[in-house]
Amino acid sequence: MGNFSISHYSGIRVEGDAIDLRYILDMAEIPTFQEIMEMDTDGDKKASSQESQAYLSRKVEELKGGLTLKLNGEALDLVGESSAIDFPPGAGGLPTLKIYVDYRARMDPVRLSGSDRVFYQDHNFSGRAGWKEIIVTGGNGIWIQNASVPSTDRSAELSSYPADPLLSPPQDLEATFSFSSATPQVGISSTEPGRVTRDLQPSDSQAKRFANRFTELVSPQHLTLEIILISLIAAFGLGAFHALSPGHGKTVVAAYLVGSRGTARHAVFLGTVVTLTHTVGVFILGLITLYASKYIVPEKLYPWLGFFSGLTIVGIGLTLFIKRYRGLYGLREVHGHSHFHAHGHAHAPAHGHSHFHAHGHIHAPAHGHEPSHSHLHHAPPPKEDISLGSLLALGVSGGIVPCPSALVVLLSAISLHRIGFGLVLIVAFSVGLALVLMSIGLLMVYAKQFMDRFRGDGAVIQRLPLLSSALITLLGVGIAVQSLVSGGVIQFNPLL
Repeated sequence: MGNFSISHYSGIRVEGDAIDLRYILDMAEIPTFQEIMEMDTDGDKKASSQESQAYLSRKVEELKGGLTLKLNGEALDLVGESSAIDFPPGAGGLPTLKIYVDYRARMDPVRLSGSDRVFYQDHNFSGRAGWKEIIVTGGNGIWIQNASVPSTDRSAELSSYPADPLLSPPQDLEATFSFSSATPQVGISSTEPGRVTRDLQPSDSQAKRFANRFTELVSPQHLTLEIILISLIAAFGLGAFHALSPGHGKTVVAAYLVGSRGTARHAVFLGTVVTLTHTVGVFILGLITLYASKYIVPEKLYPWLGFFSGLTIVGIGLTLFIKRYRGLYGLREVHGHSHFHAHGHAHAPAHGHSHFHAHGHIHAPAHGHEPSHSHLHHAPPPKEDISLGSLLALGVSGGIVPCPSALVVLLSAISLHRIGFGLVLIVAFSVGLALVLMSIGLLMVYAKQFMDRFRGDGAVIQRLPLLSSALITLLGVGIAVQSLVSGGVIQFNPLL
């Protein structure tokens, strides 16, 4: 679900005189770190048994305030029957957090109509990414009808998430259904009575989450010189592989360098700016997570950072397109005079001699000199100088979205009191990232210089800079839109 996720599970079961709600929250490493900061009363950045139990008691009431349960339009009072808290291990030595609460809402059987309507809504941690699942079942003699959610879950109460990457996580935070104690009529959808019950015990299945190799480097039990050196080499290699993953503006950088007078110095500068921006972004987001998470939800910044990165690239692409379009089509000069001028002479003097010199000028000086010159030439587009501002803007836009794994390493280093080691790992990771980005840029520069040896004056070759600027603009639009879609800011269904 990702290092930022908070997953929700609501298991609603209707009995004869009550509605039971099993409510579970599963928090990934970064929100867990933030919650531990709330639990911590002694300043050790850890949650003792006493601190976690005090937190759980507060949380049961706090979470209840974010839940709405109505029967026939009237709100029911949820009462916490039992609760539990667990800290399964997560990435980078950071714990995750699971909260289990069983609530019960009493109903007056006398006031039931025989076909009663229930409305349920979960407002807790609204807007946070994660798996959000609601199921509804009926007890003995209770039939569920017209439910907007299923009767069986897909995650075994958030203990086993499906591994299929094409399977979209449910986003159910609201449910409606009817129930009755009478036998349902033929054709009416209903659920069979019965529910698989589970003891309210913490699950250790979160330990089976995919462990990010980079985040694990910060948490060996003992730090020796050999382990530190191996960890730095591993961080360097993982940074290099991370640079090859989607993002970091590699395609945009390639299009920019191919369509302009890019040099090796420009490629190195771009790689350096991308990496520095990427690394600084980790530290800034870490500070927000530590000190400003009550005001700024860190993962909410991601789609907007990507959006503004895309807008910056669009601006660069449009500027280059206009400049190159004018350079390609705005330098056509046509001069019309009354004499042909091309380095040649043909004299037709008035006394009758006529000479033609194949240099191209035709003179008829018959003492009534009638020069007749017309010449048409196409000047090639001017060589384009790359500005420091455009390079800087392109580099920042490529690295402005920080790496979540590096943020986990930073937070893990803080919690383990290994801040220095964590910072060195992040620097090694960034150096690996930088070298790959620089290598890609250099490859584009030298490939372009090699192809320039064989280029001619064909229309496609002449328009290559124009095409590359159009590609940059389109990529910027794609990055901006994709960032908002992946962050849930805008909804997009490709099937519609």
